[in-house]
Amino acid sequence: MSKDFIEVRGAEEHNLKDLDVQIPREAFTVVTGLSGSGKSSLAFETIYAEGQRRYIESLSAYARNFLGQMDKPQVEAVEGLSPAISIDQKNAANNPRSTVGTVTELHDYLRLLYARVGTQYDPLTGEEVGEQSAQDMVTQILSLPDGTRAKIVAPVVRDQKGAFEDLFDELVADGYARVEVDGEEFDLTVNRPDLDKNYDHTIDVVVDRVKIRPEDRSRIADSVETALTEADGVLKLVVPDPPEDVPFGSNTRSTGDLAGEGDDRLVVQFSEELGNPNSDFQFTEIETRSFSFNSPHGACPACEGLGQTKEVDEDLVVVDPSKPVKHVFEPWSYNRSYYRTRIDSVAAHFDVSVDTPFEELDEDVQRQFLYGTDEQVVFKRQTRNGTRRKEKRFEGVIPNLERRHVETDSDSTREHIEDYMAVTTCPDCDGTRLKEQSRHVLVADTSITEVNRMSIGDALEHFEGLEAELDERERTIAEEILKEIRARLGFMEEVGLEYLTLDREASTLSGGESQRIRLATQVGSGLVGVLYVLDEPSIGLHQRDNDRLLNTLEGLRDLGNTLIVVEHDEETMRRADNVVDMGPGPGKRGGEVVVQGDFDDICAADDSITGDYLSGRKEIPVPDERRSSENSLIVRGARQHNLKDLDVELPIGQFTAITGVSGSGKSTLMHEILYKGLARTMNDNTSVHPGDHDAIEGIEHIETVRLIDQSPIGRTPRSNPATYTGVFDYIRELFAETKLSKQRGYEKGRFSFNVKGGRCEACGGQGTVKIEMNFLSDVYVPCEECDGARYNDATLDVTYKDKTISDVLDMEVSEALEFFESNSQIRRRLQLLEDVGLGYMTLGQPSTTLSGGEAQRVKLAEELGKKQTGDTLYLLDEPTTGLHKEDERKLIEVLQRLTDNGNTVVVVEHELDLVKNADNIVDLGPEGGEHGGEVVATGTPEEVARVEQSHTGRYLRDLLPDVEIDGPRSDRRKPAKAASDD
Repeated sequence: MSKDFIEVRGAEEHNLKDLDVQIPREAFTVVTGLSGSGKSSLAFETIYAEGQRRYIESLSAYARNFLGQMDKPQVEAVEGLSPAISIDQKNAANNPRSTVGTVTELHDYLRLLYARVGTQYDPLTGEEVGEQSAQDMVTQILSLPDGTRAKIVAPVVRDQKGAFEDLFDELVADGYARVEVDGEEFDLTVNRPDLDKNYDHTIDVVVDRVKIRPEDRSRIADSVETALTEADGVLKLVVPDPPEDVPFGSNTRSTGDLAGEGDDRLVVQFSEELGNPNSDFQFTEIETRSFSFNSPHGACPACEGLGQTKEVDEDLVVVDPSKPVKHVFEPWSYNRSYYRTRIDSVAAHFDVSVDTPFEELDEDVQRQFLYGTDEQVVFKRQTRNGTRRKEKRFEGVIPNLERRHVETDSDSTREHIEDYMAVTTCPDCDGTRLKEQSRHVLVADTSITEVNRMSIGDALEHFEGLEAELDERERTIAEEILKEIRARLGFMEEVGLEYLTLDREASTLSGGESQRIRLATQVGSGLVGVLYVLDEPSIGLHQRDNDRLLNTLEGLRDLGNTLIVVEHDEETMRRADNVVDMGPGPGKRGGEVVVQGDFDDICAADDSITGDYLSGRKEIPVPDERRSSENSLIVRGARQHNLKDLDVELPIGQFTAITGVSGSGKSTLMHEILYKGLARTMNDNTSVHPGDHDAIEGIEHIETVRLIDQSPIGRTPRSNPATYTGVFDYIRELFAETKLSKQRGYEKGRFSFNVKGGRCEACGGQGTVKIEMNFLSDVYVPCEECDGARYNDATLDVTYKDKTISDVLDMEVSEALEFFESNSQIRRRLQLLEDVGLGYMTLGQPSTTLSGGEAQRVKLAEELGKKQTGDTLYLLDEPTTGLHKEDERKLIEVLQRLTDNGNTVVVVEHELDLVKNADNIVDLGPEGGEHGGEVVATGTPEEVARVEQSHTGRYLRDLLPDVEIDGPRSDRRKPAKAASDD
């Protein structure tokens, strides 16, 4: 009989205090508590880590060699475990080739559908493609210029595994001597290729090598028919040195990264089954890989399947048109004779002075400077033998840069030119990533690229009734494929992602979106008896979408799985079967179970801070009054992504919240328009490319703009909160001022673990040493020399108040605040970390171990530590991520303090307790994706709450005492109290 509980005994990972806890199996359990109380230590570092470790250790040593291995957690025993799957917030992929379609495997099913039931159409004429005869092929081959050398080859093996020794014997017996194997030519009578049978190979038999001439028509026709016979109706024409004007309307030129090194031939594939006598376009056989933008068989040749190309940007070449002609072109220095000769000669040709401001030239003259002259120009160059004259057309500054970018062998030259290039949508494929032939295969009059551009919601609607548009044969083939496509789209819609388009790059997804995609994949897998551990799946979700997410989680549980969810969201706790509240405080004051039970048990627990907020005994108050403002920052005509020509007003000196359902355009407005637009204008930062908009007005009211996002504060374990905020400099100075330091001549550099002198050289100041293990994960053990202290013995002799520098790095912020109470510089900076809810964090905690929310709050503390001049615009994206209500209250106080100092604070946020504290709300919507991108409501929280069309406003009603209308959750919320009642 299987256990009814997962039983954890003696857990001591991180701050857990010999913890014993029982978690019911096949139930939905939420682990909650203050930030830093030990939630993740219990759920991820103990339960998940042990489950994963046991599963991997059950595999053979050979298999373990290829898998990641987790260290054994510090726990006495964990019983009743199932195989564990972690669904956390790490981004799905940073590869530009990964899209929502590829990571969800939807694109694989779409490729199969289009390869099996798609109808091919000619891109040039729009006609349906049919069969073509050998004579048609001969006629098209003879359209090449006279004398063109070409090879007629039969592709007998196409991307198949094997050594093919028997095939080579047969070919020699049939009289064929030459073959091309994987692009390399072999003479089978001299040497045979030694192929690895475990890799895919392509083998083309060279049937004939010819010069294209009308008098050789008969020979070419015989070779074509022979090749078609050998390769079952398919042949390739290989032109080693293709002429510039190729008569074929084909995109099969084999160039670029996807084709292999140094292959610049023209390869045209003919097929008896695919052809159009009224068109020059050449068709290759349609396969599933024809629709893969990660394969040379399907990728657009111009952008190699990325959908984007780099082009020289005119705005980066000419940044300030008021400069004189000789200095206006940023990449060209007039001091270099090569550039000076060209600029002087072109200026003389148009009879203008090189000292004339560029903006005063005629538009046509400006164009010819940038893109090349229409007529020939006389170039004069001084040499030792006198003046040399040369007459030729000037190629233009921009074509010159583009040519040199392709031709140069110098990395530094290429990098210099790339400073003046911008990423633009590929003009050949219009960003669809696929080659032209693949874009003209239709199923029910829709191409695969059109499907990829649909949102998940629209795609589901498109595939719902698709069978009705297929004939009987197509329906039989497509039935199972369509079932899988609809199921996957349905799972994505269930977790609130219907606004995402299938071609959206995976690297642009938020952590919450990536997590929900993986959750939808797990629902689709239909596994039973699995332990799922999730990390705040509600992050980035609007309250309206949260119900669907919770229904999905309950569906996973009902299949017979166990769910452990680390979460602060009240709605999730209400729906859970079991809640474990960790505490009672953060850091060293946490690590215990305060109360465990259902939602009502948590509310009834007097010693639970979580219970205080859930029951209404404590709450985040509504401000007594809202700030007013006379000036505003106004965004005009924002059109990036799904924004629909928006005008948005952000009052100066106020606290503004940008709200709206998931996918409504909030992050686009803040990051792509507001931040990048201001960074480009105010900081003259040409490396950022703002989203499409008309203008940002009112910039004169702010001095600078700061984006405080959730990116890491450091990429190595040597970075930590103490070094990032600068407080460690003052601590090192304090240690350098001690009596012993002065006697020994120690300066503050002695107390740095990043430089030689004071650090332990055995571990390089890391405190740990990596031991590489065969078949197991690398193990990090405390350094034997310094016992994890990071410093050598001589440095550790120095103490301040009986504490060494290593002891200080191990202190929590709250503890250090008390310890350094007498030092105003250190106390002030530590107080800021305490104020943003990071009192539980140790000063020396490696920055690589911080969550996105923690990193954001460290940045916020560092920003608060700077001298406040007012007139700064602060932009924050979901700052409440990972915060308990108690910590959220502290964060709100910090943001209010920033605003009181004369700054403007703008946050993108879903958390209603923060939103109700804003002076002004800009609510976007009404829905996500292409159904969003509009301003639904704007004004104070009370004004937005009264707008019926606003989803945010309806949920806000329950939290505002001055709004009499009932909200969706009014039946179970405690009545909100005004701040004056506190």
